Amino acid sequence: MFPGHDSVDVFIGIDVGKTAHHAVAIDRAGKKLLDRPLPQDEAKLRALIQKVSGHGQVLVVVDQPATIGALPLAVAQDMGVMVGYLPGLAMRRIADLHPGEAKTDARDAAIIAEAARTMPHTLRSIVLADEQAAEL
Repeated sequence: MFPGHDSVDVFIGIDVGKTAHHAVAIDRAGKKLLDRPLPQDEAKLRALIQKVSGHGQVLVVVDQPATIGALPLAVAQDMGVMVGYLPGLAMRRIADLHPGEAKTDARDAAIIAEAARTMPHTLRSIVLADEQAAEL
C-alpha cells in the first residue's frame, strides 16, 4: 500500500514529456476535476496543484520520476504535496486493460491518475532522505 493513500482526496496523473506534459486530476470518487496539457513550466505546475488543492489532500503521480519528470515532482514536494510514480511496466499493463489502442498523452495521464486512485499497490513512493537532498 502506498503510504498515506487513505488520506488523499485528489489524484493528479501527469504524463511527462520533454517540452510539455498532460495532467489529469480526479477526486476519490473518480470525478474528473481537470484534464489539460501543461507546459514544462514551474509556475504553471504550481498553479495546477494550487487549483486542485482546494479539494483536499493531493497526490501527484508521474510515469517517469527522473529527468523530464523531475520538475513536477520537485514542485509538488516543495508545496508539501505527496508524490509517487507508476513504473513503466505497470503503466503498460494497466493501459492494456483500458479500451482503445492509441497512445496519447491525455489517455496516459488519465490512466496514471486512475491507477493512483484505485491501485495504490502499483505506485512507488518518492521520498528523499536528508542526505540525498543534500547531494542534489
